[in-house]
Amino acid sequence: MSGNFVTGAGYLLRGLAMTFQPGLRRFVLIPLTANVVLFSLMGWLLYEVITDFYDAAMLTVPEWLQFLSWIITPLLWLVGGLMTGYVSTLLVLMLTSPFHALLSEKVEESITGETMPALEGIAAALLEVPRALFREIRKFLYYVPIALAVLILTIIPVFNAFAPLGWFLLGAWMMSLQFVDYPMGNHRLPFREVREACADRRLSTIGFGGTVAFATGIPLLNLVVIPAAVIGATLLWCEELRSQR
Repeated sequence: MSGNFVTGAGYLLRGLAMTFQPGLRRFVLIPLTANVVLFSLMGWLLYEVITDFYDAAMLTVPEWLQFLSWIITPLLWLVGGLMTGYVSTLLVLMLTSPFHALLSEKVEESITGETMPALEGIAAALLEVPRALFREIRKFLYYVPIALAVLILTIIPVFNAFAPLGWFLLGAWMMSLQFVDYPMGNHRLPFREVREACADRRLSTIGFGGTVAFATGIPLLNLVVIPAAVIGATLLWCEELRSQR
């Protein structure tokens, strides 16, 4: 496998450093605002669901096992927090996809010095909504059968020991495809070529996607993960993937 896992992970950190760079800030605000709103809503729903579930679950636990609450409580909130970050990220990506493409366009222009013909401002980005939604649906349809295969793996004895690794690799791979699709989509490259490009530099893309997937579950950091990941994916495209297309 070609690429570099550490270099791939570094693209997100570089994206974070560029997030509020002059010239990019206004393209970050819309997805950032959407993420804050959705994450707040998801956090509230999470609190309600976990509180009710915890209260109901502890009623069924014998008194002599009540000490397990010290283990169950942080575990529930950890898993819930990771799920909240992941789900809210997916929702924001679906709703604000055209603006991510616009941000990616501006980042690529700043890196290469070349003018991108794909989008010309927010009005043009809004006109891209149907195409963007179609690409998001295409990615979702690609994800579902693979996720089902990993889900089946989790219920098969012996093989289920490898399920956590399977979920990590799937999450990392899909996050890479999700964000690399923005700069490549600006060049009107089909999703098939996005998959091929990421596969050609698999270690870099897994490193990048794995870091993004992990960061989505970290409170506060996950609020800026999406624009940072868009920028990081554009850096990955410009520095490693573009020359192969």
